[in-house]
Amino acid sequence: MTVHVTLPAATRPGLLASVATLAEMEVALGAGADIVDLKNPAEGALGAWAEAPLRAAVARWRATGCLTGLSATVGDQPLDAATILAAARRTAATGVPLVKIGFSLPADGAGAALAPVLEALRPLARETRLIAVLFADQHPDLATLPRFAEAGFHGVMLDTADKAAGGLLAHLGVERLAGFVAEAKAAGLLTGLAGSLKLEDIAPLAALQPHYLGFRGALCATGRTSTLDPARLARVRDELKGRVAA
Repeated sequence: MTVHVTLPAATRPGLLASVATLAEMEVALGAGADIVDLKNPAEGALGAWAEAPLRAAVARWRATGCLTGLSATVGDQPLDAATILAAARRTAATGVPLVKIGFSLPADGAGAALAPVLEALRPLARETRLIAVLFADQHPDLATLPRFAEAGFHGVMLDTADKAAGGLLAHLGVERLAGFVAEAKAAGLLTGLAGSLKLEDIAPLAALQPHYLGFRGALCATGRTSTLDPARLARVRDELKGRVAA
């Protein structure tokens, strides 16, 4: 099944809403999220869903006619080629069209550590749209972005690994984030910004024109591991659209 992910207009970042259950997925679909992101926040920054509910989510998504994007995380994995490849294959085998893989890159020697992982993932990238997730609180090297494109990745996102250490803008300033978006777009990659984003972050981040802004904690009543709140989701959606349209 070939799946085409529609990019939002250049002046309007789409809304990526992370959901932890099938019930939350229904809420996000009903609210018009541009990408429904299947993530288990109780299991870490990129905690993965179990296989059975993940397959059920893919079936439900297909039943909608695939008008909304669908992504899933592979879990928090060490930077080891065999481990990451196995996790990515398990997730891709469920039929989810966008597979998100976190890369915890060391401050020194990132290139050497990354090379075998990208080489291992290259064949899978020809079959499934892979999204690399880099972590702003780990001082990612933007010079690595073209390497993901060369390995066949579909996109790259910035997130935060330690949710207790502040949001995206606490670690990278607007100028650095603008550089990330520009470098990723120049490499032909889908771009996203996430990491404990709040309502007040929407205006400065939307101005950078990433393809997507990702949210979880701001959609929940009492933190990212609590249940998604439809009213909060609607407010983030409306704020995103209103800020960009203003």
